[in-house]
Amino acid sequence: VLTPYPRLAAPLPVDLCTIMLSRGLLCLGSVAAASGTIHFSETFSDGWESRWTTSKWKEGEGTAGKWVSTAGKWFSDEAEDKGIQTGEDSKFFGISAGFDSFSNAGKELIVQYQAKYEKDVECGGGYMKLGPKMDDATTFGDPTAYNIMFGPDKCGYTKRTHLIFNYKGKNVLKKSDLSYKQEGEGTSHLYRLIVKPDNTVRVEIDEEKIYEG
Repeated sequence: VLTPYPRLAAPLPVDLCTIMLSRGLLCLGSVAAASGTIHFSETFSDGWESRWTTSKWKEGEGTAGKWVSTAGKWFSDEAEDKGIQTGEDSKFFGISAGFDSFSNAGKELIVQYQAKYEKDVECGGGYMKLGPKMDDATTFGDPTAYNIMFGPDKCGYTKRTHLIFNYKGKNVLKKSDLSYKQEGEGTSHLYRLIVKPDNTVRVEIDEEKIYEG
């Protein structure tokens, strides 16, 4: 049984100014046979800055990037399609938000978010991390402990959708790579992870199953 704790964190991309985290990002819920509960949901509407804490992990090195609120280059409705975007090249980015503790025992845990890359990247990730509450959210960075890491990542010719679980203090990466699905410039993609009560998972991108087991 996976029991998440109150921290939901957006990506820490490197060398990237083009990832767009869209409205409806990071929806976290659990579903039982008869009912479901939404534990966290974010649309990045007005006031989102007060709900999220920006990482200062790389601030002392001068390599911390700034997030901006924008609909990006391509959108249907500029106001409705706003999200947050990494605003500088060759920087580190991290941002996190908390939620109340819960247990998914006997239930499906569903984590989903939407991301858009507006151009190809040389090295960077658009993944999220779900993990324990931090004493100081501004320290969130690569060394920070997590329960789940999920989402697209690329460095050079290595491209994949990460699926990593922490088991007894060890981060366990899925042995075979999952499809990257970020080749189309400017196209939003919906990432969904379903953790089932029988300790199996299902991964979907744009509602297409890319892994189950």
